[in-house]
Amino acid sequence: MTYAIIETGGKQVRVEPGRYYDIELLSAQPEEKVSINSVLLVQHNGEVTIGQPIVEGAVVEGTVVRHFRDRKVLVYKMKPKKKTRKKRGHRQEVTRLMIDAISINGSVLTAAQAPTQTEAEAENSTQTEVATETEAPAAE
Repeated sequence: MTYAIIETGGKQVRVEPGRYYDIELLSAQPEEKVSINSVLLVQHNGEVTIGQPIVEGAVVEGTVVRHFRDRKVLVYKMKPKKKTRKKRGHRQEVTRLMIDAISINGSVLTAAQAPTQTEAEAENSTQTEVATETEAPAAE
């Protein structure tokens, strides 16, 4: 299993190829490729590479899936024995990032595997199998 620890938006995130993560807002359009160079650690087949503070030549590549606003966080302030109450909310802007590949010095350690069938084709094939199974007992 290959993974990397990257730093983005002031936070450290453990990422793996083929998975998506919600990170702080990036200035990239949806379906645009993004390269993150601030890689703190890379683990590949039991071999760990630790940076001081970043791993030289390590790049994590990803695709921006979409931008959205996170769940609302409520902030409620109250002073006891006074009639002072404040209720405010905040929704953080978030980017959903799909990790495509982790590479060191230009050699790709792991890339996300492309599906052999699209989900629509797989769904259609399962529906036709179910239809043929239900028709077979009726023919008897």
